[in-house]
Parts: sequence; structure tokens; C-alpha cells
Amino acid sequence: MATLRFRNRLGRMSTPPIRNARAASLPAKLSRTWLLVNAAKPQLFEPGQRSEADSVIFDMEAAVPDDGKDEARANVVEALSERDSTTGEPNMTAWVRINGIKTPYWEDDLAALNGLAGLRGVMLPNTEAPSQVTWTAMKAGAGVPVLALIETANGVENATDIANAPGTFRLALGTNDLRKDTGMSDDPLALAYVRSRLVIASRVGGLPGAIDGPSAPGASEERVREDCEWTIKMGMAGKLTLTTSMAPIINDALAPSEDEQRWARELLKDAEHGADITDGSYLPRLARAKKIVELASSYGLWNA
Repeated sequence: MATLRFRNRLGRMSTPPIRNARAASLPAKLSRTWLLVNAAKPQLFEPGQRSEADSVIFDMEAAVPDDGKDEARANVVEALSERDSTTGEPNMTAWVRINGIKTPYWEDDLAALNGLAGLRGVMLPNTEAPSQVTWTAMKAGAGVPVLALIETANGVENATDIANAPGTFRLALGTNDLRKDTGMSDDPLALAYVRSRLVIASRVGGLPGAIDGPSAPGASEERVREDCEWTIKMGMAGKLTLTTSMAPIINDALAPSEDEQRWARELLKDAEHGADITDGSYLPRLARAKKIVELASSYGLWNA
């Protein structure tokens, strides 16, 4: 893909980064890793775009102080407006974490993002009611999906209604703010109820799998994999991350394992030769094998 050199707001010539092609082609409903990138630091945009994160979120909310909101918004608008001079395709694509609906920045954020070529969707922080999602979806522009971030007790309590709200695409868990709001510890057992609520609400609302909160920024690979084990145990299908280095670890941990792929291959091979379906568990197992095939193919694992 050809790239376009442009003069940015600071007057410097720069080359727009190109989104990781594998990740860009993956439907967001299957995204495992959701990378949050500080919108006040545009120098981080390119590494984020080129990372192995399935989805990238430019964060204009938690990562940006009040006196930096306007500049962060301008950074995002500039990044998501640029198109390739040859293909006309956006040079960057990303979701954007806007500011909460109760803040004075919410409306300005949505007005600025409306119609941007590279906008994949918006993340709404502190989602506590279905109407908040619906209003956000209406102002974001036709067809723009909303990722509802649940990070308060009220949000957890209303999770099912939020999942059923027009415009809601997926639910995500904001563990740090939730812990501040409720006093819960970071022990997986303490957060098990909350994760279960989001998983059940997602299923009732017909949404893709819920997205888990991030591991601590300095967590080791072993700790990240342990966190992902809890993500899987609780039935969640994605995970937020604050660093690019965690993306390949999370992708691997949340993808079908080699053992699962091997099992699926064998079951499908048996099915081709006329397996005995009198066993009541056969059809559910066949459906699971087909799901593993679908995921492995989408993640580029099947042929490998």
C-alpha cells in the first residue's frame, strides 16, 4: 500500500503509519486484544497501529488531563482523517475512547469524530444506563458501534439493559475504576461476579463475547497468561491492554490452543466419514469443533 507524506499541525513532515494488515482485516466482534493508546501522545499512534493488537483504541479520556482534552482530540481527528493518496483508504483506523456523557467534553468529542474515515467505533466510559449508549450512537453517526465500558456498580447492575440498548456493540470491564467505586480487591474471585454479569448480559443481548479489563502495565508474561486464564474461565472473549508488548501474549492465550485445534480436526475428520450421532453429546461437540475452526481460521492459525 502506498503511503502519503503530510505536514502535520506542528509543521513537520511525517509518514502516516499503516495499520497491521492482519489485525485490520479481523472483524471487531472477534478481537481478542484491545490496545488503549494515549491520545495526548501522538508519537504512540504508529507503534499502536503496527502492533499485533486486534483492535486499537485512541484514549481521550482516562489518559488525558482536563487541560489536554482539546489537543488530544485534535491529534485523533488528524490521525483518523488522513487517507492514502493512491487507494483513498484511511492511513490509520482505530476506535476512540471518548469522554463520559456526564462531562463537558462528550458532545464535542462526538461532533469532532463524526464522519472520520478511520473511525471504527467509540468506547463510552462509565456506562451506567442504556440511554447513554443510544444517545452516543445517535451523535456518533450512522452505523458507528459503541463499546460500553462498565466500571461502576450502577453499570454492573444495569448490564443486561445496556447490552440490549440500540447501538451497543460489546461490553467491556473497567476493573480499576470499578474497584475504586466498590472497594473490591483485584483478586479474580472478588471480580468473578462482575465478570459473570457481563458475560450473561452479553449472551442475553446477543452481543459478541465480553471484554475483560487490563493486566497491570508491568506484569510479566506469566502473570498476563494467568490473567487470561481467568478471562477464559469466566467466559469472556477479549481483554484490554495498556502496552503493545502484551498484545501477542493475549492473542495467543485467548485463541484456540493447539490441543483444541487438534481435537477439532479429528472430530471433523470423523464427521466426514459418517460418525455415530446416537450419542447425545455429539452434535454439541461438532458445533464446538466448527467454532474452533472458524476462530482458528480468522486468527490465521488454522493453516499454520
